[in-house]
Amino acid sequence: MFGLQPAHLVIIFVAVLILFGPRQLPELGKGFGRAIQEFKQATRQVTDSTQPPESRPSDERSK
Repeated sequence: MFGLQPAHLVIIFVAVLILFGPRQLPELGKGFGRAIQEFKQATRQVTDSTQPPESRPSDERSK
């Protein structure tokens, strides 16, 4: 995972916990999750729009 070892992840988590505090961590997690979801959705749309119709799966052509 990007060359990060578990010790590095623990250090990053502790730093984030110190910076933002335990009350804001759930909000940060939700926001990060939404951002990842939107990014995946946008990349899927771009990929779908750049593929020719004959290379798409048959169930997507009927939409």
